Amino acid sequence: MDKEGNSITLTRRDFVKTTAMATLAFNIVGCSTRQEKPNLLFIWTDQQRPDTMKIYGNSQIHVPNLNKFSEQCVAFNNTYAVQPVCAPSRGTVMTGLYPHTHGVVENNLPLSQNIPCVPELISDHDYRTGYYGKWHLGNEFWPQHGFEEWISIEDIYNEYFTEGHDKNRVSDYAHYLLNLGYKPDEKRGAFTRQFETTVPLEHSKPKFLEMKAVDFLRRHRKEPFILYVNFLEPHPPFSGPFNNMYDPEKIKLPPNFDDSLGNDEPLRYRLLKNRFYEEKYKGDNLKTPDDWRKEKAKYWGLVSEVDLSVGAILNELDKLALSDNTIVVYTSDHGEMLGAHRLLNKKVMYEEADKIPLLMRLPNYNYKPRLIEGRTSHIDLVPTLLEAMGYEADLQGQSLMPVIRDREENNRDIFIEWTHQTLSKETFPQMPGVSQADIEKILKANVRAVVTQDGWKLCWSDFDKSQLYDLKNDPYETTNLYYKNGHEYLIEKLKKKILDWQEKTKDSLKIES
Repeated sequence: MDKEGNSITLTRRDFVKTTAMATLAFNIVGCSTRQEKPNLLFIWTDQQRPDTMKIYGNSQIHVPNLNKFSEQCVAFNNTYAVQPVCAPSRGTVMTGLYPHTHGVVENNLPLSQNIPCVPELISDHDYRTGYYGKWHLGNEFWPQHGFEEWISIEDIYNEYFTEGHDKNRVSDYAHYLLNLGYKPDEKRGAFTRQFETTVPLEHSKPKFLEMKAVDFLRRHRKEPFILYVNFLEPHPPFSGPFNNMYDPEKIKLPPNFDDSLGNDEPLRYRLLKNRFYEEKYKGDNLKTPDDWRKEKAKYWGLVSEVDLSVGAILNELDKLALSDNTIVVYTSDHGEMLGAHRLLNKKVMYEEADKIPLLMRLPNYNYKPRLIEGRTSHIDLVPTLLEAMGYEADLQGQSLMPVIRDREENNRDIFIEWTHQTLSKETFPQMPGVSQADIEKILKANVRAVVTQDGWKLCWSDFDKSQLYDLKNDPYETTNLYYKNGHEYLIEKLKKKILDWQEKTKDSLKIES
């Protein structure tokens, strides 16, 4: 433990030795050259797909505020999370480092206090800083990593608090509900996520965060600020005040809904598909196409719920005359399968789990609002924000500002990683031909993936099946080419890209298959 009570187990896979991060060799230089320092409002959601707004092709869902905002932004059409699960992705969004570097390689590990987040990278005491909402990077209720103000909403991570942090404490949102007279349904005086989905809209988590964010903007309207607002929704449970907003019969299932997931696909993915069919998920059946349509309708309802609060926060920014000097970012930590391959959630390397929306409104910069094609990654987000705010840092991504300004074509490969999970073991119902030894083996599987700008995607695994997709001709990933003849040279070429990236970023994982 360090002096803050944070676990040092993040150094697994020779983290400190191979990256020399203990000395934090980040070279922050310069500060804003503008007379007035720009503000940063960073809004993000949990588990939101890009195709939940008009700019990404969905005109059916009702998200007028996100649609209006997107028309003022540069929107990136193909942005990938670095790892399709919450905490590792969040670590990258906050630090600009890959999970194998910042150390949060699976859920419920704390981000080391030695790894700086955006406010610490900027390190300007003129800024008022706040983090409101889901954190999921350790010690959920305590201000940390350069954030002065802290509003918590999640009560399910207490068992992972580090030494010296009260595990019986409840979140700010739980206190809010208690003050409203709600009776907790959890032993230590907190509320379960399932209960929280039953409260009316005006008492919901999005409305709570909206209220707190608006208050922050009002109090700090005359000071430069950095405010992160992280909604839980549309993360499961897929339930909320807008459950009946969309007619399931009018919702289409994805083209790969009935993909067979043959024996050449990863066994873990096939086991997940079987589990969603055999077992209820959060009380919902997932056996028939109608079951899946109902799930998707409720998911859309959660996105529409968030849209209302995002609109209120952005409207307040306008009312306070702050929009002309505030950078606004909207993204999510990872995607959601939502019926693709008859899978739900994330934790797989398919496009639906990996891709997220990325919208950026950058006042006082010479760019035109538009949809930017090509493939981008969350790893580039922090360098982009730092440059936009007048700073630089030696991080593992590159600023997208030259792309935004049309001064450079985006030609970078995208790298995604999966490190097997040790803190929670998955269980599966029995499936013919699959032994417990098979399951134990594939649960140890690691994956390193590359996606090229021309649409080749290799997911290279050690203890499970690998995958090769031609996304140009097979965007829904229904034909795995890895085990088909004729692609040996391409596979070796893509493996070389992964190995070179691993060497450059000091990723010590060795995949041999």
